[in-house]
Amino acid sequence: MKERLIFEQSKEGRRAVSLPKNGILPEDMDTLIPGQYRRKEPAALPEVSELDIVRHFTRLSQLNYSVDTEMYPLGSCTMKYNPKVNEAIAASGKWAQLHPLQPEETVPGMLRLMHEMQRILCVLCGMDNICLHPAAGAHGELLGLLLIRAYYKSKGQKRTRVIVPDSSHGTNPSSAHLAGFEVITVPSDKNGEIDLKALENRLDDSIAAMMITNPNTLGIFETRITKISDMLHQRDILLYGDGANMNALLGRFRPGDLGFDVIHLNLHKTFSTPHGGGGPGSGPVLVKKALEPFLPVPVIDIKDTRYCLSYDRPQSIGKIHSFYGNMGVIIKAYCYLKALGREGLRKASSLAVLNANYLKEKLKKYYFLPYDRVCMHEFVLSCRDNRAMDIAKRLLDYGFHAPTTYFPLIVPEALMIEPTETESKDMLDSFAEVMKKIKDEDPAIKRTAPHNLPVSRMDEVNAARNPDLKWR
Repeated sequence: MKERLIFEQSKEGRRAVSLPKNGILPEDMDTLIPGQYRRKEPAALPEVSELDIVRHFTRLSQLNYSVDTEMYPLGSCTMKYNPKVNEAIAASGKWAQLHPLQPEETVPGMLRLMHEMQRILCVLCGMDNICLHPAAGAHGELLGLLLIRAYYKSKGQKRTRVIVPDSSHGTNPSSAHLAGFEVITVPSDKNGEIDLKALENRLDDSIAAMMITNPNTLGIFETRITKISDMLHQRDILLYGDGANMNALLGRFRPGDLGFDVIHLNLHKTFSTPHGGGGPGSGPVLVKKALEPFLPVPVIDIKDTRYCLSYDRPQSIGKIHSFYGNMGVIIKAYCYLKALGREGLRKASSLAVLNANYLKEKLKKYYFLPYDRVCMHEFVLSCRDNRAMDIAKRLLDYGFHAPTTYFPLIVPEALMIEPTETESKDMLDSFAEVMKKIKDEDPAIKRTAPHNLPVSRMDEVNAARNPDLKWR
């Protein structure tokens, strides 16, 4: 489990390649690469053989946790298996070799795919139009809020505040602040849903929108969502949908039918495309007609039976991303949608909900369940007799990635667990058995976990504030 740094394996004079001389004379270099762009000293690179490099990075890859090797019960993040056929299609030369600056008449296939993807997502969500540009969910949130701001500006209204539930994803208030809004919080009631009386007391003409995740981060469906929608719309307040938890609802629930005015989706969660290592992602934003004029440019139109990019949008907020979005991710999600179809999506969401409820019922015997209700795709336990961090770290020793910890903030010592639809009953049973075993272990073993990884328990606060990212 230990692997030395590649610099520590370096031996002076060792080389990974042996190439013939290129025939370029020193005096030719100034023509090829001007002197101001050339190094004055050789790069400080490790000196290793090709075999050293291959073995080093192969061993490092075997130390990684990934969906391909372990269960990833990461609550509110939907880390499910990604079919490799979609990877192969997105990486094929017909797609991968296209350039965003090509004339649009040379890329009709890509424009058609984007247009069809927009149509499918709009039908799936009950919305009128869409922008594929945002690179992640939080990026989509920012776009949605900028569209809301533009909407009120066009009406000559100055609305300065956005409401978020106390169970919201942290990106919701962050995105609202970035878009220039003040954030107002509304509490949850004893059932884990939005407190309607508290919400009523916060509604006034300064509110631009309310951001709701449904099901919420407790894994509970907001059963009074239509009443909330009516309360907001009576005051011309827009309803924003955080689509991070759509994996529970595919083919069964259309946000647009229940009053949502703008939502974002996470293609890298719900539609089975990888999102490890910080990206890439994709966070399309879907809107009702009232917000359509403000969508970023370019939009995809059909003119004389041809797909084309339109920039003639006088009320557009401008650009939100370079070019047209993360196309590799969009292609993978398109393949996933076409392969499953509506019935396949319904089955996927049904299995996600079934798996979560099965695991919840097994684990509530050993851990406290603060909201003992039928859940959707995820649920939240409270480690009242243990530290959530100790449980999470100890899980790593047993080959399971840790679930989300200490979120949502309204549950003390929270463990937020989302098994997804791709895990088998055997795997869920194994996870439950390990969780039971950890519950009864010596507290000292848990406090010092993990024990079987290259790095033991770290000072995470200090590591986050003072990361050591350089060899020297």
